[in-house]
Amino acid sequence: MTCETTKLPVVTIKKGAGRSFKSGGAWFYDNEIDAITGTFENGDMVSVTDFDGYPLGQGFLNLNSTIAIRMMTRKKDVTVNEEFIEMRVRAAWEYRKAVTDTSSCRLIFGEADFLPGIIIDKFSDVLVVESLALGIDRWKMIILKKMLAVLSEDGISIRGIYERSDAKVRLQEGMERFKGFIGEPFDTKVEITENGVRYLVDVQDGQKTGFFLDQKYNRLAIQRLCPGKTVLDCFTHTGSFALNAGIAGASSVLGVDASQVAVRQAAENAQLNGLSQRVQFQCADVFEFLPQLEAKKELFDVVILDPPAFTKSRNSIKNAVKGYREINLRGMKLVKDGGFLATCSCSHFMSPELFTKTIREAAAGAHKRLRQVEYRTQAMDHPILWTGEETSYYLKFYIFQVCKEQ
Repeated sequence: MTCETTKLPVVTIKKGAGRSFKSGGAWFYDNEIDAITGTFENGDMVSVTDFDGYPLGQGFLNLNSTIAIRMMTRKKDVTVNEEFIEMRVRAAWEYRKAVTDTSSCRLIFGEADFLPGIIIDKFSDVLVVESLALGIDRWKMIILKKMLAVLSEDGISIRGIYERSDAKVRLQEGMERFKGFIGEPFDTKVEITENGVRYLVDVQDGQKTGFFLDQKYNRLAIQRLCPGKTVLDCFTHTGSFALNAGIAGASSVLGVDASQVAVRQAAENAQLNGLSQRVQFQCADVFEFLPQLEAKKELFDVVILDPPAFTKSRNSIKNAVKGYREINLRGMKLVKDGGFLATCSCSHFMSPELFTKTIREAAAGAHKRLRQVEYRTQAMDHPILWTGEETSYYLKFYIFQVCKEQ
């Protein structure tokens, strides 16, 4: 694995290609490659040069994938070895110590931490790893070893590691989907505390790595709106926004989700926090449920919309816009005059500009005026690296006061 730069195969990029990379991105696509010199296997490290021989750095090559090269460094004169990996891991940990609560947080966020294709989340004393690219998968165990060592230096002991590399994108890399223990088995129901709220995180069968850490401070932001208020939390998943409302002193909270499993977990979390009397959950399709509430003329002080990504590609963006417009229009109609709407999109392909435009259209359709309280993005442990395609910037979160038309 630790070969010298001079011995690496060389990939030459076509003239005029690589614009995303040159503006800060981390990828080269298969149609940007002009030639490959030297022998290689998919997943190997290669040296990348521009059409005129100018060195662009080193990355992992995988011709199975549309993303053919994931860059590890823009330097030509370094060796990607264990010391290099330790440097990257240490930098990621030092960053998080400086900016966020690390009791539970994302430790490695792929390209944004200059380790493309790998995610590591920390839930209390458990790590969950998601490996999404062939090249980085070969370094997975070394990355984990270095992470354990770096954490240990700060007195943090990890009792277990679970792998959740079961995303479909692995198939595009020519890899099999996988989930299971790395090392000794352990209880995969992990209790964490965030913003004063206790959760049982299911790292084995929960969505993604088990819990959505990216909304940590957005959940905290809605707490100040909720004391003594009635709250509706749509797409509640395991109840995180609903429980933040409850812990802040909401008079009543209704969380809605289409998944019976999620609703059951949310109810368990409410019980864990002693909130079962004030925080209730219902299994229903949000798109069907909101019109039913409207027909009953029910209104809430605070409505929260935290839907799943309605689009995971540019091809389906039109249908996604319709979905976001619909739920925001319905949600606004359920807010009392002068109440608050918290609404978000976690789709990278739903740009901030498009999301804003969609909300504006929904407000017009609902005959409501919006006063922006604040705009937020993902938590700081999911850093936004300014790149050619802004691939690490995906979460958009607005809080509005909703007023009748004057």
